[in-house]
Amino acid sequence: MQLAEEVIRLFPEYLRFKWKDVAGMGEALQEIRLRCERPVMIYARGEEWYLDRSGRLTREIERAQTLSRDELSQILKHICRYSLYAYEDEMSRGYMSADGGFRVGIAGEVILNPDGSVKNVRYISSLNIRIAHEARGAAAPVLPWLYDGGRLENVLILSPPGCGKTTLLRDIIRMVSDGNECAPGQTVGVVDERSEIAGCFQGIPRNDVGKRTDVLDGCPKGEGMMMLLRSMAPKVMAVDELGSREDVAALEQVLKCGCSVLATVHGSSWEELCRKRFLQPLLEGHVFGRFVVLGKRGDRFVVEQVRDPDGQILAEGL
Repeated sequence: MQLAEEVIRLFPEYLRFKWKDVAGMGEALQEIRLRCERPVMIYARGEEWYLDRSGRLTREIERAQTLSRDELSQILKHICRYSLYAYEDEMSRGYMSADGGFRVGIAGEVILNPDGSVKNVRYISSLNIRIAHEARGAAAPVLPWLYDGGRLENVLILSPPGCGKTTLLRDIIRMVSDGNECAPGQTVGVVDERSEIAGCFQGIPRNDVGKRTDVLDGCPKGEGMMMLLRSMAPKVMAVDELGSREDVAALEQVLKCGCSVLATVHGSSWEELCRKRFLQPLLEGHVFGRFVVLGKRGDRFVVEQVRDPDGQILAEGL
């Protein structure tokens, strides 16, 4: 199904006429932000647009449609297939997975469990529909630098927000799983905590992550890595957005089992990466054989550098 059709299907039938121009933005479309009694905002290639009541795109906020609570509620119910209860677990984590591989962030009134953890979110007042993009072949220029003698190195992708780290990770996973000019295909285990890598809907990946890939969707990284090791025996383990000592401890267990690791972390530079305290055990132990540093040129991400364990630059501007 084409992206435009998948975007249109996010909305109830009686509202779809309003969203044809937005869906027609295709691969340029990044986010649709819906807020109760606020203007509808569209983000495409880093630019902000608004939607007027007739469904036309405009740059003038004075002409923007204000979304009513009822309309927001109807969109939410449609995305949840008219069963909010079935999505309660996902909503407690602040997002939902929608058909087509889209992730829908939510905000509203939080309901807490007795222990202080989040039970659910009600009176939802904001939706952020993040449009899933695949960039098949994006990993091709960098892939030869990630292998040594036919063996995949442990790889850490470093990137500021919005520079394509998840997109690049997804394509590396696909090419490692399917096989490439550097090595035959390998079994890959993906712990997709936020449903952004594989874009699973009801457990089935909507994004192409390769034919030898097993995905554990919506599971915390540390626990998920251990589960995949026990159940699926992957040769390569992939996770997005390392951020805690618990993540690092789980990765260390994965490495003891002989798996290669593909991971990402937020950061704006090599120097910032070296200052991240929770990563120090991995950096000091030279665990990662390759570091891929991403940046942005205009509306597209680029591989600025590939570095070795000592921080030496192996390649630039890929």
